[in-house]
Amino acid sequence: MHETIIPGPDTTCAYRAALGRYATGVTVVTAASDWGPVGITANSFASVSLDPPLVLWSPAKSSLRFKAFTDAPKFAIHILADDQDDVCHGFARDGAAFEGCEWDTDDDGVPRILGCLSRFSCNRHAVHDGGDHAIIVGRVTSAASRADGEPLVFHDGGFGQFLRPG
Repeated sequence: MHETIIPGPDTTCAYRAALGRYATGVTVVTAASDWGPVGITANSFASVSLDPPLVLWSPAKSSLRFKAFTDAPKFAIHILADDQDDVCHGFARDGAAFEGCEWDTDDDGVPRILGCLSRFSCNRHAVHDGGDHAIIVGRVTSAASRADGEPLVFHDGGFGQFLRPG
């Protein structure tokens, strides 16, 4: 049986719980900033277009790292593997959690997390208002992917693994 929820101030928790029923992958987005390399955990990643190659993600305006990402001309989006939950939690708490993972930088100084399933290097294409979030659209300039491994998955407020049938 479904409960009807009218989104509003009195139903924020129920509305958020309903959204949490949708399983997503987990990413860490990184950029160079005025105070050094910065990262943030996000599950608001989506492909927008193959031609041109566009992706999006949406940081919260309440985040202390918000301006670093909306101002960044270049950034990288990393799709995390199921064995990278420590990386996920590190960047959820601290934008400078690089000491907890293996990383390097590209020629433009953008931090790149090693060992992820896929990585998308992007130029900022557009930033749109999205209520209490921004919608950052990136034009993918290069992508890297490994053939093995399973994704880290976020569902119903928790993290887990994708299990293939059979």
